[in-house]
Amino acid sequence: MIAETGIEQLSLREVARRLGVSHQAPYKHFPSRDHILAEVVARCFDGFAAFLETADRSGAPPEALGALGLAYFAYARAHPLEYRLMFNTPLPDGAKHPAMMQRARYAFELLERSIARMTLQPLAPVSVPLDALFVWSTIHGLASILQSDTLEKLGLSPAERDGAIARCMARIGLALAPENSISAYHSPP
Repeated sequence: MIAETGIEQLSLREVARRLGVSHQAPYKHFPSRDHILAEVVARCFDGFAAFLETADRSGAPPEALGALGLAYFAYARAHPLEYRLMFNTPLPDGAKHPAMMQRARYAFELLERSIARMTLQPLAPVSVPLDALFVWSTIHGLASILQSDTLEKLGLSPAERDGAIARCMARIGLALAPENSISAYHSPP
């Protein structure tokens, strides 16, 4: 239903109509629209985390983080609706929907764990969550842009558009590389 008509049209009454049940039936399972939306988004985060967990993170920390980043891009490309629901939709109040937030936090913790394994250049104060936020916001920004026609409208060539992910990953690698080291990101695949 969300794919067909958009999140704005989601209502328990419409869910009931499409299921062929009384308009009160969904309220036995979901007290409000926000409750059903929170459940849908929680399931999206479950799928997202499961997808990220398939990334090969067995290598050295920079390669493991790179694999996680590439998995993020692959998920955004393969699941655009779920991606938009998780990251480009006003979410229900997290305090009222702790299960949704627990699942969202788990996906973020996968990134934090990868960063915690790395030896980064000193930057005070040391903060794995802030470093994870840096990586996430960079990858999320490009993944969101790639879902639009922005790069084409800006006049970037197909080669530049095709190289955007590798370049993004290389720049993240440079930003996170330990001092005086060569990161695996310097030569994109």
